[in-house]
Amino acid sequence: MQHRRHFIQALGSAAALGALSPLSVLAQALDQVKVMYGFPAGSAGDSVARRVAEKLGGTPYSKNPGYVENKPGAGGRIAVESLKVAVADGSVLTLAPVSALAVYPYIYPKLTYKQEDVTPVSIGAIMFHGLAVGPAVPAEVKTLKDFLAWAKANPNQASYGSPGAGSMPHLLGALLGIRAGVDLKHVPYRGTVPSITDLVGGQIAAAMNPSGDYLQYMKTGRVRVLATSGKKRSPFLPDVPTFTELGYPDVTSEEWFGFYAPAKTPPATLAAANAAINAALKDKTVIDALAIVGLVAHGSTAQEMVADQKAEYERWGPLVKQIGFTAES
Repeated sequence: MQHRRHFIQALGSAAALGALSPLSVLAQALDQVKVMYGFPAGSAGDSVARRVAEKLGGTPYSKNPGYVENKPGAGGRIAVESLKVAVADGSVLTLAPVSALAVYPYIYPKLTYKQEDVTPVSIGAIMFHGLAVGPAVPAEVKTLKDFLAWAKANPNQASYGSPGAGSMPHLLGALLGIRAGVDLKHVPYRGTVPSITDLVGGQIAAAMNPSGDYLQYMKTGRVRVLATSGKKRSPFLPDVPTFTELGYPDVTSEEWFGFYAPAKTPPATLAAANAAINAALKDKTVIDALAIVGLVAHGSTAQEMVADQKAEYERWGPLVKQIGFTAES
């Protein structure tokens, strides 16, 4: 496939850039860096963008703290599209879920960007997705098995929201429905915040979102998280079983948010950006702030990010085909 060949070429370029010596530095720090994020303010990923951006100031990468520009919609694609045409001097980055680069090529035949249009800089944080139910589902539904039985008995009400069509939570929910033999109707939103608002309000029965976005609502009992998507239980929801534990081993994802730069950004600039981002992610205030929204701060080299993105790309191709979803379906 042509897009696969482009992908492998892009990975090779990114790996070469990632192999740069950490001693490569900018001749002069940038004045300020803008981080674009493709979902609304207030969501878990938005916290990554903001907490890291504010720590970029006073480094060899940037003189001043960075700032975030939210560009919500289209499952995060707008922010990646904007990065493609941004000035390639390191002053503009995008924080995106790995699915935007590793899964969307299978879903959107007319995707307006290619993997080689952007360059991986560093992973920022790891998230665990979770299936939660709200007041539209009877209180006696306390487990995933209960919910699937209820959904099968109430097909007209068996809906789940996600941050957007083609997003990782959407695909996990669709995969769960296929594996369980239950017709779960997908309701796409423009990010996690509106999805959870409708979940709490009883407009939808369930939602699949980053599990950290449910934490504040769980404390008041307004939502019940039934399962999470990690290989192991979420450190933030240790009492909630994984889908794997419950008999659905391929409903698994430890998705990450990663920082990307435009494709032609100079190598020394990429090295400086990677160093500044990784330093920010080791800051205790950043680690603690991300933990509050259920995210694990996690930096990386560019090579590690490239390798993991490639693995996700190869894993989700056949699964997307099984799900049968494309933007035109």
